[in-house]
Amino acid sequence: MNEPIGLYLMAGMYMVAGLIHFIKPKMYMRIMPKYLPNHKALVYLSGLAEILLGIGLCIPVLKTLSIYGIIAMLSVFLLVHFYMLSGEKASAGIPKWILILRLPLQFGLMYWAWMYI
Repeated sequence: MNEPIGLYLMAGMYMVAGLIHFIKPKMYMRIMPKYLPNHKALVYLSGLAEILLGIGLCIPVLKTLSIYGIIAMLSVFLLVHFYMLSGEKASAGIPKWILILRLPLQFGLMYWAWMYI
């Protein structure tokens, strides 16, 4: 356990976020772009990915692979963020200014992961 505390905070954040996909899947299904198939399966798959990548951050031999996986995952999640900006129903009631602020946040999260390579 020689890693900086920020790495473990990030790992915990992704594990908790992934668990929420299983606890409240409808919340995530509401924001899925219509053009994607099988929303429920994608919500569970993305939750599982977040959990596994979070765990991987804590295992030295998997850390770098997990970081690349997190960056790829966050890149894919940008589709959802842009979709939510497409209209009132897609926004799930979240104010547009918050949705706009989430876009640079995604890149901030990618950079945070990149710092640990």
